[in-house]
Amino acid sequence: MRSLLPKMLMASAVMLAGALTAIPAMAESRIDVPFDFTVNGKLCPAGQYEVGHDASRSLVTLRTLTSSRQFQWIVGPGEPSPYDSRVVLRFDERNGGHELQSVQFGGAITRRLDRKPRPSEYVPTQDIQGQ
Repeated sequence: MRSLLPKMLMASAVMLAGALTAIPAMAESRIDVPFDFTVNGKLCPAGQYEVGHDASRSLVTLRTLTSSRQFQWIVGPGEPSPYDSRVVLRFDERNGGHELQSVQFGGAITRRLDRKPRPSEYVPTQDIQGQ
């Protein structure tokens, strides 16, 4: 009976290690944004941004590579297909500038991040896809 206990403990440890390595790490993608834009009222300069997705916590992170500015939102299923693999930043063009409307990472998307346009208001949008 004593020789069985260490074998069971070893098997449990191996199964636990396998389960922990099966949890996906945070996926990341880089996107070049060719214009300045605002997020939650904060100005972000044109440049290269990194979009990260932590599927285990349903979070998406947007951070600039030139400063410490970082934003994080909860994501869920939405308009994109669950099989969509694109990374997309969608912007609304308002008052001569751009406002971040949503962040899509594969089949997960944020809620609307900027003000929803009134029914009589036309607001063009622009999508920028990651690499």
